[in-house]
Amino acid sequence: MSWKETEFKKYATEYDPIKIGSIDVIVCRDSGTDTEPHDRAILRALHSEYIPNKQVKGDPHHTLFVARLNPRTSQETVQTEFMKFGKILHCRLVKDIVTGKSKQYAFVEFESSSSMETALQEMHKEYIDGAEILVEREAERRLEGWKPRRLGGGFGGRKESGQLRFGCRDRPFRRPIII
Repeated sequence: MSWKETEFKKYATEYDPIKIGSIDVIVCRDSGTDTEPHDRAILRALHSEYIPNKQVKGDPHHTLFVARLNPRTSQETVQTEFMKFGKILHCRLVKDIVTGKSKQYAFVEFESSSSMETALQEMHKEYIDGAEILVEREAERRLEGWKPRRLGGGFGGRKESGQLRFGCRDRPFRRPIII
């Protein structure tokens, strides 16, 4: 099946480090224009092993990833900011297990997907405790093969000249030009 016959998707539905890191990718199920890794992070992602945390409960399709939080932001603050969009089943501010300090990201699980979608639209690039936050759908349990950024994966990076990853909200895939 060629990419012309495949439905175009703006956001990643599977996690392939070469496709996610390809600037000129043709997004479809089984093909992309890049076949070789073009940076060390992609090589790290391809060769790393990552096992998702099996202790995490809840529905990944109702869960948001909230990043770039202020180090002083508490779990209660995150919960208060997001509860205006609907009932929250679980909110977890991730902390370092040794120091107990915030790692500056959290997960918020909503009761319904409509509440989650509303919060996703409304809270992205908003400010909590003076810090501009990033809000994205949870990827670890939703995308097969997901690797976190520390292993060369992820979607992120603030610098345009740095690690570029596509298929997420800030850098969605672009529809290929058909000639």
